Amino acid sequence: MDFGLKGKRAVVLAASRGLGYACALGLAREGCDLVITSRSQDHIDEAAEKIRAETGVRVIGVAADVSREDGVNAPVQRCIEEFGGVDIAVHNAGGPPAGGFENVNTEQWYKAFDQNLMSFVWLSQAVLGPMKAAGWGRIIAITSSSIKQPIPNLVLSNAMRTGILGTVRTMIKEVTPAGVTVNVVAPGRIATERIDELDHAAAKRSGKAVEEVKAESQASIPAGRLGTPEEFANVVVFLASEAASYVSGATIQIDGGKLDALQ
Repeated sequence: MDFGLKGKRAVVLAASRGLGYACALGLAREGCDLVITSRSQDHIDEAAEKIRAETGVRVIGVAADVSREDGVNAPVQRCIEEFGGVDIAVHNAGGPPAGGFENVNTEQWYKAFDQNLMSFVWLSQAVLGPMKAAGWGRIIAITSSSIKQPIPNLVLSNAMRTGILGTVRTMIKEVTPAGVTVNVVAPGRIATERIDELDHAAAKRSGKAVEEVKAESQASIPAGRLGTPEEFANVVVFLASEAASYVSGATIQIDGGKLDALQ
C-alpha cells in the first residue's frame, strides 16, 4: 500500500531510542523528512545518522527538554525553517516514575504534568497553525494502555495519559474540519527500556526475581510475548498516512490482546 507519505515533514519527540525512534524510522522508511528530539544532542545525532544511513531522507536532531514549552517549540520551528512546514507531529515523552498515590510528592506531580500532559498541549499548539493553513495534518499521541485500564503503582502515568485522551477528544471537533486528524496510540508491553525499568520496580516491590516478573507478565498476554517497537510503529505510520484520512479521535491499543476493558 502506498501511504502517501513521501516528502511529508514530521516532528517526533523523544526519538533517540525506544518507541519514539521506531516511529521516526518507520516514517523515514515511507519517505518523510524528520526533525527528532532527545535531551542529549549526542544521542539524537547518533539516532539521526542511523536513520539517514538506512533511508536517505533528511533528518535533523534537536536537543530538547519536552517538559519545557520552548523545548517543544524549538523542533517545530526548526522543521518549518528547514523543510517549509510540518505535516506530522508524534508526541512522545518519557514515562513518569512508578509509585502509588501515597508514594509520590507534589513536585513529582508537577513534573509529570509538564513532561507528559503539557508537552502534548504545547506540541499541538505549535503545529496546528501550519497544519490548518495547509489543510492537512496528523497529530499522534503515544500514551499507555493505562488510559483504558489504570495500572497499579503508576498513578502519575494513569492521570497524565488520561488527560491527553480528554484533550484529544475535545480537540477533534475543532480541528478535524480543517483536515487535521488527532489520534492516540496506547502501547501495552512493548520490548523497550521502559518496560525493563517497570519490571525491575515490580520485582523490588514484590520481592520476586526480575525474570519471574517478566515471565508472569508475558504469560498474561494472549499473544504470549512482548510486542516489538517496529510493530508499534507500523500503527503510527498508518495513522500518519493518507490511508487513515477518516480516522480522527481514535484510541488504538497495541498490546497483544491483553486489556479486558470494553472501551
